[in-house]
Amino acid sequence: MYIENTGVEEVVADLSLLDEIMLKHDLVRAGQWDYERVTYDKKYVIKEGTYYLRVFGFTPDGDVDTRDAIIHLKKPVIGKHYYPHGVEYGEDEHFPEGLVKDCKATLKAVMEDLNQYIQK
Repeated sequence: MYIENTGVEEVVADLSLLDEIMLKHDLVRAGQWDYERVTYDKKYVIKEGTYYLRVFGFTPDGDVDTRDAIIHLKKPVIGKHYYPHGVEYGEDEHFPEGLVKDCKATLKAVMEDLNQYIQK
């Protein structure tokens, strides 16, 4: 499930800045990157299952490994984890209202912090 109209998909920012701000809001990059892409995850374990708020990003001309890449963020998505198959994002999935509300609040807080540093 894509989360619309957050402003996140318009963000272009330095990787180090994103790492710091995302982690402040429990969105962890950890080992989820390659040389051109990153993924920030916030994990939710609730009675309905395990879900992830994910923010994907890419760098068109940098190298994430050098830690000086400029990252272009994409539209945030919520997915449900199914063991052992992985995370599903489809429209057929049910996403609890409280989960969606918390994800939107997290993204709003991220944008409030990022707006101090980025220009649109």
